[in-house]
Amino acid sequence: MKIQVIYFSRKGSTKKVADAIASEFGVTAEDVTKGTLLKDSFLFLGSGCYGGKPGKQMIKFIENNDFTSRVIALFGTSGGGEGKETEAMKSMLKEKNAHVKGAYFCQGRYWFANKDKPSDQDVADAKKFAKNMMK
Repeated sequence: MKIQVIYFSRKGSTKKVADAIASEFGVTAEDVTKGTLLKDSFLFLGSGCYGGKPGKQMIKFIENNDFTSRVIALFGTSGGGEGKETEAMKSMLKEKNAHVKGAYFCQGRYWFANKDKPSDQDVADAKKFAKNMMK
């Protein structure tokens, strides 16, 4: 099965998680502004959180693609680590008839706070999440 990791990240936190997930499967994480949705791939989709929502580029990507019957795992980072971005993506994807298998989120950098986030433990947890999504 093809595995694809597509993300949006402004400060690099979500990219760090995306790269960790991609490394588990020997693939390269793709920036959402450059990524193309492959047919029949298992998709890991992630974004940072901006005002309680995923990035505008991620929203546009979801709006502009067909996710009917596609199985997706979500991931996200935010200053508070609350997962609002993954919840918003989940709602959008369900409206497009996708099956969201699970979600992982953790704290990311936020202005001058959380400079050590995502931590090594967060990255290890993201890798564990990715493996579990493939079971």
